[in-house]
Amino acid sequence: MLVSHWADIDIEAPLADFKERGYARLGRVLEPDGVAALAARSNELMLGERSIPGLFYQHDSSTGRYEDLEFGAGWVGPSLRYRKLEKLELDLLFLAWIENPLFARIAHAVLGRDVTLYRAVLWNKAAHAGMALPWHQDDGAFWGIDRPPSLQIWTALDPAPREAGCVEFVPASHHAGLATELGGTVPPDQLEAEDAERRAVPVPVEAGEALLIHNHVWHRSGPNSTATPRRGIGLSFLSGDTRCKRKKRKPRVFHPVFRGA
Repeated sequence: MLVSHWADIDIEAPLADFKERGYARLGRVLEPDGVAALAARSNELMLGERSIPGLFYQHDSSTGRYEDLEFGAGWVGPSLRYRKLEKLELDLLFLAWIENPLFARIAHAVLGRDVTLYRAVLWNKAAHAGMALPWHQDDGAFWGIDRPPSLQIWTALDPAPREAGCVEFVPASHHAGLATELGGTVPPDQLEAEDAERRAVPVPVEAGEALLIHNHVWHRSGPNSTATPRRGIGLSFLSGDTRCKRKKRKPRVFHPVFRGA
């Protein structure tokens, strides 16, 4: 599924942008046949045509408002309006994409030789649907790990222009660390103080393109007003010595990746 010239792709320039701005374009990395295969697998999972024990589902809210999301409902029946499917590593087709050698090169450059997977998620905005996701950071107390995560790779399975809810960023916002100890949504007073609306940079992508995203960079996405879905695979990687801190339940053990790379 990976483009044939993957070994010749320069990762130094994207990594420099990633370090400075908190995000970077990696360019087209997924072949059209791979896009089609992963998009088809996504639909099979959402429609219940393929069942994988342990896969986590979250449906869009009925109102389209982020504040009205229902947590803990899981699978609610066949639908192409699931907001996210998590634990994609349980599916062998998705796992093959997760562990591709280009992502291994990048993860090793950022995180070192030992790398694990915090989460692998299908992010979906259905046609003429999909909620607006507010400015947020992907870290904080609710992540339950003993050090800040720093590397995410997002691959588009559909074109994502601004009207379909492409990802938007506040460049270099990751340098200040977490906006709150809890993490997640960035408070309105901090957004105003940093002039987030004026500084926002939308980053539209085509199907098969990938982005590098720092967990602490402020980012958001709007609803999808187009007639086609906006699906993307979001992978969050950790250094191999990262540990889960939770105590109420058995600590998570993170899935090792790129062992042979």
